[in-house]
Amino acid sequence: MTVHIKRMVIDSLKPRETTILDLSKALCEVKGVDEVDITVTEVDVKTETIKLTVRGSDIAHEELTKVMSEHGATIRSLDEISVSRAKVTAQPK
Repeated sequence: MTVHIKRMVIDSLKPRETTILDLSKALCEVKGVDEVDITVTEVDVKTETIKLTVRGSDIAHEELTKVMSEHGATIRSLDEISVSRAKVTAQPK
């Protein structure tokens, strides 16, 4: 059985130098990601707290985490997740 990650809501901390535009574009390049929404929820002198909603057909969680790290963002918590079981189709004989 294969399970696909369809949606993730992530609470994250990022440096202010990294724009949400750059981060969202980079995350949209991750395998299986179709859509990224980012909301800034808090601003400090050097950092911003953001809420990300990531949607796709089969989100590559490890790659997503790596891209976030490369942009200086850390995951504080995974607040919501939606997964689905892949439908197995019979092969014609």
